[in-house]
Amino acid sequence: MAKKPVTLDAKGYRKFGMRDKIAYAAGDFGCNMSFALKGTVQTFWLVYMMLETGLLSILLLLVQIWDAVNDPLIGTMIDNDKRNYKRGKFKQYIFVGACGLLVGGAAVFLPFPNAPVVLKAVLFILGYVIWDACYTVANVPYGSMLSLVTEDVGERAQLSTWRSVGSMVGGMVPGIVLPMIIWQKVLYDGTGAIPNMEGEFHNNPLTGEAYKIGDVMLSPLTGEKAQILLGDRVFWAALLMGVLGFIAFMFMIKNITIRVDENSVKTNEAGEKFNVLTAFGNFMKNRPAVGATVAAMGMFLGMQSAATANAIMFATYFGMAELSGVVQIIGFLPMFLFMPFITKIVKKYGKKEASVFGTIISMIGGAVMLVFPMVDKSIALPVYMIGLVVFGIGMGVYTCVSWAMMGDAIDYNEWKFGKREEGTVYSLHSFFRKLAQGVGPSVVLLVMGALGYVSKLGTIGQNADTAKNMCWLVAGLYMFSAVLQFVGLALIYNLDKKTLEKMNAELAARKEQ
Repeated sequence: MAKKPVTLDAKGYRKFGMRDKIAYAAGDFGCNMSFALKGTVQTFWLVYMMLETGLLSILLLLVQIWDAVNDPLIGTMIDNDKRNYKRGKFKQYIFVGACGLLVGGAAVFLPFPNAPVVLKAVLFILGYVIWDACYTVANVPYGSMLSLVTEDVGERAQLSTWRSVGSMVGGMVPGIVLPMIIWQKVLYDGTGAIPNMEGEFHNNPLTGEAYKIGDVMLSPLTGEKAQILLGDRVFWAALLMGVLGFIAFMFMIKNITIRVDENSVKTNEAGEKFNVLTAFGNFMKNRPAVGATVAAMGMFLGMQSAATANAIMFATYFGMAELSGVVQIIGFLPMFLFMPFITKIVKKYGKKEASVFGTIISMIGGAVMLVFPMVDKSIALPVYMIGLVVFGIGMGVYTCVSWAMMGDAIDYNEWKFGKREEGTVYSLHSFFRKLAQGVGPSVVLLVMGALGYVSKLGTIGQNADTAKNMCWLVAGLYMFSAVLQFVGLALIYNLDKKTLEKMNAELAARKEQ
């Protein structure tokens, strides 16, 4: 059977189509095979490597400084590279980054739990820096490449949507599977030994009956299933995810077509004229930009900061750490229910109005989660999941329109001050998002230590009070997230539907003059 001839556009390129969209989605799948590991980093170094909470908090802050700096550095390096590559500049950098991520993701999970503390700290910093650099080399040109595939605004919107699909799938796969692989129940082998606990335990602490060979042992402190984190498996899982990510990147490189001059697109928008103090002052005058940024910081401070405490909670309080990822995915699936209807919702109610209503729903979900530590443990998990699902429903609208709200904030800047300043607004918005992603987990680690978590005891050695405190911490973080989002969107962000229509009309009138 003869192949169908390839349809070319006016410039002689293959016409934009589904092949480009699937390929671009594969690129973000590849990125997320690495990015999805970030939630496991703190858990690995806290539970398996047993770094003290205060030290790990400091190390996280140090590497986040590098995380904030390397984006513009690598972006500038790509922009200044004028060499001609066979596969093109952007694809070449993505290829180099993908090669680095084959082992880069595993570099931060080198399993040496008995190493001296100083060596552990060095391994953490070096591993994270190498991993983050490789990720940035792949991710920065990947994000910028959207503008190179097509010049058509509608087609770019389609690529953006398919990128979200790739991101969602790439995040869900490791989010569900990884906890099932890396957590293991402690089985009775006749010795009565439980890792990180002194003494022998031959009887079930709840029933008093003697264990049989192969029985799942219970922690004598909490009565829940004793579970350990298998650090070696984390390392090999990270290597496997690196291979899957590399395959996805290679699929994208082979199947996506660059149709725009690569030197016309900049990865580092701010450039050399970027003045931090001036940019910050201008940014703080832009109420919609500040409001949307506060909301985004709330989302990251609550949700991502809760990741480590959530894993500890499932291991110590529920005794089912291997299912923590499944529960989280179930809780946040409702967010994706809004995607097919978001255009109609925004058109009828407005971005701000719908998002603010959503934050109120999320606060109700947070309130429900604050109840679960107080109810009987037999129904605590269903109550927690109900609260999580309600929280996810409330997050649905804002998740879909968050970047569109930032686009409106840029228009607001032009409307009020006569300048768009896209690079400045996006750069500072991204900076504060990364600040929340870095500072949040660091602070939570300190709080965990204050609430009784002792690193050298692992998850099994934590007592019942500490396990209960982790529940309060997780519930409090989600509630804090919802409240901060409400403050940002309801009290600071000032572009309601009526004001937005007025702004757009006046901007359109200016352009016609």
